[in-house]
Amino acid sequence: MVVAGGGDNGGGGGNCCMKWWQHNRNHYYHQHHYNHNSNSSGNSNSASGGGGGGGRMVAAGFVFCLVCFVINGLIAVLYGWLILTPPVSLNERKGLPWLGCQEDNEGSWAIGVFFGQSPFSLKPIETTEIWRNESAAWPVANPVITCASASDSGFPSNFVADPFLYVQGDVFYLFYETKNSFTMQGDIGVAKSIDKGATWQQLGIALDEEWHLSYPYVFNYLGQVYMMPESSQKGELRLYRVTNFPLEWELDRVIMKKPLIDSFIIDHNGEYWLFGSEHNSFGTTNGRLEIWYSNSPLGPWKPHKKNPIYNTYRNFGARNGGRPFRYNGNLYRIGQDCGETYGRRVRIFKVEVLSRVDYKEVEVPFPFEESSKGRNAWNGARYHHLDVQQLKSGEWVGVMDGDRVPSGDSVHRFLLGCASVAAVSGLILFLGVLLGAVNCIIPLNWCADYSGKRSDTLIAWERANVFSSKLRRVFSRLNRVPSFLRSWIKPNTFAGRSVLTLIFALGVVLSCTGVTFIYGGSGAEEPYSWKGQFSQFTLLTMTYDARLWNLKMFVNHYSRCASVKEILVVWNKGIPPKVSDLNSAVPVRIRVEDLNSLNNRFKVDPLIKTRAVLELDDDIMMPCDDVERGFMLWRQHPDRIVGFYPRYVDGSRLEYSGEKYARKNKGYNMILTGAAFMDSQVAFERYWSEQAKPGREVVDKYFNCEDVLMNFLYANASSSKTVEYVRPAWAIDTSKLSSAAISRDTNVHYKIRSECLRKFSDMYGSMSGRRWEFDSRKDRWDV
Repeated sequence: MVVAGGGDNGGGGGNCCMKWWQHNRNHYYHQHHYNHNSNSSGNSNSASGGGGGGGRMVAAGFVFCLVCFVINGLIAVLYGWLILTPPVSLNERKGLPWLGCQEDNEGSWAIGVFFGQSPFSLKPIETTEIWRNESAAWPVANPVITCASASDSGFPSNFVADPFLYVQGDVFYLFYETKNSFTMQGDIGVAKSIDKGATWQQLGIALDEEWHLSYPYVFNYLGQVYMMPESSQKGELRLYRVTNFPLEWELDRVIMKKPLIDSFIIDHNGEYWLFGSEHNSFGTTNGRLEIWYSNSPLGPWKPHKKNPIYNTYRNFGARNGGRPFRYNGNLYRIGQDCGETYGRRVRIFKVEVLSRVDYKEVEVPFPFEESSKGRNAWNGARYHHLDVQQLKSGEWVGVMDGDRVPSGDSVHRFLLGCASVAAVSGLILFLGVLLGAVNCIIPLNWCADYSGKRSDTLIAWERANVFSSKLRRVFSRLNRVPSFLRSWIKPNTFAGRSVLTLIFALGVVLSCTGVTFIYGGSGAEEPYSWKGQFSQFTLLTMTYDARLWNLKMFVNHYSRCASVKEILVVWNKGIPPKVSDLNSAVPVRIRVEDLNSLNNRFKVDPLIKTRAVLELDDDIMMPCDDVERGFMLWRQHPDRIVGFYPRYVDGSRLEYSGEKYARKNKGYNMILTGAAFMDSQVAFERYWSEQAKPGREVVDKYFNCEDVLMNFLYANASSSKTVEYVRPAWAIDTSKLSSAAISRDTNVHYKIRSECLRKFSDMYGSMSGRRWEFDSRKDRWDV
């Protein structure tokens, strides 16, 4: 691209990066034509002068484009700083720098635990409602092992995958691939659980070689424990024997000099069978399956007569996806579908014939319920490995890996970001063309009608090459495009200015888009772990028929938040909607009330399955990330109200005021429960106690103040801190757009609340002396 001055329509357009051009453009225009005419008459000195003028024109046009590009870049940087900067994490690395969980093009795999009465009825661990009160994980939720689990134990990991269980009595040992954040190759890690997979102790790295390891297939033979990990990078299939379970292993033998991937050994009908896929089969690895047989798992192995069993499409499920299992007398093989992306899902096949001369299997349904939360779910994009085993109790336990992003996501986002930046460059060039700052797209000496000085050698070469001559004519036509565009879109007209404004706005949007793709991460709003565990909460909102449109938008948004288990809608008035009318990624329960009372918000409900409840007005919209931060903070302080709207009540003043008053006094002592986490058992029982009855009557009288009452009840029950504030990145109150909000008239609303403050102070004691400062926590979420 070459840029130069000139043009007939160098008008306004109103853009700051083009104003400077207007003053000198006529000078460059006339200088260019003067030199061109001199060159046409054969004056070599004039030709040299034209070259100098052309250089100045190129420089001026280049500066124009550079200034526009810098302006777009600064806007994109500001956008990234305001929108994309992640909050300070509470997951501090115990004094060490954060080394693991780096973004990896292979994904962000994690591991979950599942239970069921059969291998075909597996449900995630959160459905078993395992409670760990000391860690405030109520209940424990998947994933149970992540890259952070390994990294926190001193083994920096980008992801964990390929889990295999080894059960000893009531103790679970989990062997898995962990991708080392330094060497960028897979090692074999091991963890231990003594509470059926609720909590895991990271024991360390069981196997580390100079090459990549994964798929740690662990099995027992004649009282000896063996591991057969994938080591295709080494070009062979190796068998290790344990010397000190579970961390010390030694090479027992090389089973096969083949680069097999995802292999397992199974005992069937008195013989041992080895299933695997050969890695060096270009383009068919994920669609290839081969079988060998032997009288012992230690070999020697002979190939199946029909090898390769499969050599087909990658979505077929030929590549193994975990340990085979037996159920009701049948043998089942687990395969992985790699059609849409690598490891998209697991598929189950029932083996009907397995002999030395024949092999037949049929696919059977695997009723695994995939999440509708997309990237916010830990396994929302893919799950490619399953190991399921039956416990002595008869219950089945399974471990499965999952990922929230498809394979190659980071590279894909980077390429999209680069494409956005390239598009911005094209728009800036287009803008320069319309304004006359860019007068030629192709260098003039490449064009057929160029009359400037060129070397004799170049001219002779061009005459001998017809293609060169035609190409120069094409370049000449391309350079007529700027003048054509300026004659078609006149920048000095209203329509022209509108086009220029639109181009500039589109450039800004593309700049921000590029920054989002390159620096904005995967787009997932992930949950925050506390003490290495995740949990879930119930989202409760109270509404009625006049606010149905709010409810639909509310459910559609918040049901996609990672830690939301269920949405409970307290329906106070009118005909309730059908659950099918709501677009939800989680179960929705509508509880219809007989009496239209704000006290219904805190009614004791035995059907609530979590201790944590987020009370959230249906007219408040905020990012899922803010919700997740609030939930993690509540799990640290489950005895407090943790929310997003702080208030300060002066014990002597007793006048209700907004957040500005709290900011002015540099502290708060109330959190509005219209957006707050609380313990459903403690809070609701406290609200419906006999002591709170007079306060509930005040709430019914004014149809207001239920949140104020809850704060007084908490303060009355403890002399220590009872509230915690989390500042949201942004929040939209849609009640301002509706006539159905009780707080629409602020003056009347505040007057009623001030009366409530006086009554509740008389009933439950003053808030005087209770004030907690902003920006008092290390997480800086309360600034």
